[in-house]
Amino acid sequence: MMGGGLTATANRVRFGIQSAHEIVETALHELETRDHAWHCTTRLLSERALRMADTVDARIKDGDQVGPLAGVPFGVKALFDLEGITTTAGSVVLKGNPPARRDAAVIQRLIAAGAIPVATLNMDEFAYGFVTENAHYGTTLNPHDPTRLAGGSSGGSAAVVATGILPFALGSDTNGSIRVPAALCGVWGLRPTQGVLPLEGVYPFASSLDTVGPLAARAEDLRCVFEAMSGTPVADIDDVMSFRVARLGGWFAHDLPPALLEGLDRIMAFFGSSHEIELSGVERARSAAFVISASEGGNLHLPRLRKCPMDYDPATRDRLMAGALLPAAAFIQAQRLRNAFRNCLRELFKTTDILIAPTVAGVAPRINASTILVDGKSVPARANLGILTQPLSLGGMPVLAAPLAPHPNDAEPRLPVGVQLIAAPGREDVLFAAARALEQAGILGYLTLATS
Repeated sequence: MMGGGLTATANRVRFGIQSAHEIVETALHELETRDHAWHCTTRLLSERALRMADTVDARIKDGDQVGPLAGVPFGVKALFDLEGITTTAGSVVLKGNPPARRDAAVIQRLIAAGAIPVATLNMDEFAYGFVTENAHYGTTLNPHDPTRLAGGSSGGSAAVVATGILPFALGSDTNGSIRVPAALCGVWGLRPTQGVLPLEGVYPFASSLDTVGPLAARAEDLRCVFEAMSGTPVADIDDVMSFRVARLGGWFAHDLPPALLEGLDRIMAFFGSSHEIELSGVERARSAAFVISASEGGNLHLPRLRKCPMDYDPATRDRLMAGALLPAAAFIQAQRLRNAFRNCLRELFKTTDILIAPTVAGVAPRINASTILVDGKSVPARANLGILTQPLSLGGMPVLAAPLAPHPNDAEPRLPVGVQLIAAPGREDVLFAAARALEQAGILGYLTLATS
């Protein structure tokens, strides 16, 4: 649908070549008729979206400025507030809550830029998982192979972009919930610097780790959406070859398939670097992230768990209850580990501009496989697909999840695999510059279903 990218779509609307109404109507029709194959959406916002599209068209007719995302439809993970709708956060537990009085802050900014929300999207209940298997709304399937998982917890957001129906979607990322599904579905995703984007109107999971961000089909689209969400343009950097790039080894180099290893090698060769860094304490950092997430999530839900435990997805309920029972001493120790690991990470950026790591150690697991292999052992997929994203969340740094482009020598299409590009806090400009260069070089970038 979105040939030429998000900017080209917005330009067609601004210059009167195509109406916002037509674009939004087409997106809604595609979601209504095609999404049964993937289960990305939980609700269509048809009436509101078409009304907003008509407003955009009327403003253009009157000669008003309508913003860089004029008429561009997008999807919203079901934990963002939308005016007049009860926010579910992927659950039925909140169904008795009153409708939201206003849109979430980042959605307000996107609408001000001309974009139009058209659907709410499936997720793991309360964002607690990496698979988007939801007992209430179903499992989101991977558009590249519907027998496989889309990842989570922002699985509906990544999958709907991978279908090509919508050019971008919003997700949240506490421990990898944007990055994991982006990798498995072959799209771009951004966990921005913690605190850069407002969380007003976003249902929390673990507040001290939560972030929100966009997923998109192209690096430049991702940048455009982030600029609208942050309200600040990203500075251009032309001299990317001066970037000091290092690859994370050790924890981040285990069990990687050949396609992923080859892609990491190509990235390092592009920058002329062979520098590898092995971080100490990664396993403890991941454990700390688990404890912080479980404790904060369990504490948030404890009053409701006491009243209506059986309304929860059983897997979510058990994990939240376990978190609520963790002793305070464990949470305090986890925070100490978090601070030490964050300081270690940030120290690296005194001598390094970008760290490179895989996002997930392989392709999307099959839906009927509830476990994945880690160091030769079977572990639950729901908790462990984020094994490479979770430790990095503790640093609060921006992390760009990027799909590896197919190698020119590939005999046939392969399932997506992805990498993480990590920079110092506030340096999203470095990540977008590197992503653009690598996409132009044919090293990063995966074709969505609409263009493959």
